[in-house]
Amino acid sequence: MANVLHFSVGTRVRSLFLFCLGLSCIATSAAAQSSPQQLAPQSTIQKPTTGKSALAPTDAKSPEPPGVLAQLNGALESLAARVSPAVVQVLVTSYGAARQEDRSQAAFIVRQHAVGSGVIVDPNGYIMTNAHVVEGAQRIRVALPLPMGESSGQVPIGKRRIVEAKLLGQHKESDLALLKIDQTDLPTLPLVSQQRPHVGQLVFAIGSPEGLQNSVTMGVVSALARQADPSKPLTYIQTDAPINPGNSGGPLVDMNGSVVGINTFILSEGGGSEGLGFAIPARVVDFVYRSLRKYGHVHRVEIGAVAQEITPTLAEGLQLPQHWGVVVADVKPGGPAQAAGLQIQDIILSADDRRVETLPSLSAALYLHRLDEVVKLEVLRGRERITINIPAIEHHDQMDQLLDTVNPENSLIPRLGVLAIDIGGELGTKLSSLLRIPSGVIVVGRAVDLITPETGLQAGDVIHQLNTIPIDSTQTLRAAVDKLKAGDPAVLQIERDGELMFVSFEME
Repeated sequence: MANVLHFSVGTRVRSLFLFCLGLSCIATSAAAQSSPQQLAPQSTIQKPTTGKSALAPTDAKSPEPPGVLAQLNGALESLAARVSPAVVQVLVTSYGAARQEDRSQAAFIVRQHAVGSGVIVDPNGYIMTNAHVVEGAQRIRVALPLPMGESSGQVPIGKRRIVEAKLLGQHKESDLALLKIDQTDLPTLPLVSQQRPHVGQLVFAIGSPEGLQNSVTMGVVSALARQADPSKPLTYIQTDAPINPGNSGGPLVDMNGSVVGINTFILSEGGGSEGLGFAIPARVVDFVYRSLRKYGHVHRVEIGAVAQEITPTLAEGLQLPQHWGVVVADVKPGGPAQAAGLQIQDIILSADDRRVETLPSLSAALYLHRLDEVVKLEVLRGRERITINIPAIEHHDQMDQLLDTVNPENSLIPRLGVLAIDIGGELGTKLSSLLRIPSGVIVVGRAVDLITPETGLQAGDVIHQLNTIPIDSTQTLRAAVDKLKAGDPAVLQIERDGELMFVSFEME
């Protein structure tokens, strides 16, 4: 089956010794050129003897390091001191199955703690981190950074400044989340969203690996545009700067202290850093941050066309001028692509001046497209190259529309820790026609600031029944839940992806 893409786009340390050795060689070479003195041939070099005459005077001073090394050392210290105050530790509390050797104990649910990192992107308390850091969180707290001189080792929580944080939104496709704390005048780090990093560029990973706050590691950009999953458009920056558990959500910065990416995952056989770390590019972080802050979710765009990869058979059958690349398979009637002149069998060469050779590359090129800008496509039609500017329109995802209608005061079901809305109105009517049971309430999110039972509910689930009580509204659900006492069993009949199932738990 051919891969098809709808144009709907979602919204170790590098050895310091080796590095310094290179600089030292440069300095030595420069000194040799400026001095007439020549080194003796290798055959005349004498090994030092063990007699006193071979020993250095006891009052001799240690040689000073070359000036370039001193400058490098000073620059790195200055960078760490400047950047670290804007990197926080994210402390997450959740619930999960207890880890027991005895399988009979696997049903015990215990409070779990996790540690990640985050970067302050706005002085009024907006923090970006990874979505997987806060996934399933019942409580999120942020440890504000300590002064550099106080950050060695594990610091007791009592000495740190811990504040409560709220989850404003998360985007699982990009693995990014936005937190908010009630603080002002905080130090921030700028996002480099326009200038792309370069392979070989010196970078630094900052965060809390294994809970060690304010840790700084150094490396280089190993590669760009690494695609972890061919079916997803997101590409990553690869670095050999050591990244370990706890670094997730922390920044990868350049020598100017600007964020070039958010550290997110590693490839490792033993669980620790093996020099294969990956960061989400800053331009993605900036785009998602602005969307989450404004809407609580990421809005996507579309142009009303469908594309698929070219195979040799397809190219031969359609007599296309090339046997590889991406071809337009459909142009939707009345859509912006049709109005702009895009045609079926057009071969897409570039999108927004980014070269397109595969479906993922096209998706990645359009992934961060702004709604208020046209999509610039360069296509090959026959033997002619044509540039087409297509207005982008907003893709209306049903769950996004549901989130837009949420009123926390009316939608919150406190004892379940979820936000839900009634099936009603125009949108609800459309959804009800797709449901097995055309009544109930739709779960649109979880409330992370409440300690509630682990219900297993997910966004998009439709609750039809609680124990034996039919549920037709959030008011009915809230009243039925409130009648249950702590320890009472609760069984929810839900509909998920067109299938009915039961979820059960004990009330708290």
